[in-house]
Amino acid sequence: MITAITMIKTDPDKIPETAEKISSIEEVEAVYSVTGAWDLVVIVKVPDFEDLSDLVPGKISKAGAIHSTETMVAFRTFSQRDLETGFNLGD
Repeated sequence: MITAITMIKTDPDKIPETAEKISSIEEVEAVYSVTGAWDLVVIVKVPDFEDLSDLVPGKISKAGAIHSTETMVAFRTFSQRDLETGFNLGD
């Protein structure tokens, strides 16, 4: 499973509607409204890179008044919660 983080620039007055549309996409885990250079940060999980290459331009970029995106792929997860879940599988 591939985890990716997509940052989005959109119309400031359309942030809530755009976030709602994006959050309804099946592969989207979470959508955050943020401060700084980007308006939204989206966490997605997909089975492979082919799905990711379809998801961002085919679904996310078409969900609202999106001006630009930048996507980063996660190599590893260091979340303590995720690590604890993995260790508890044998309990």
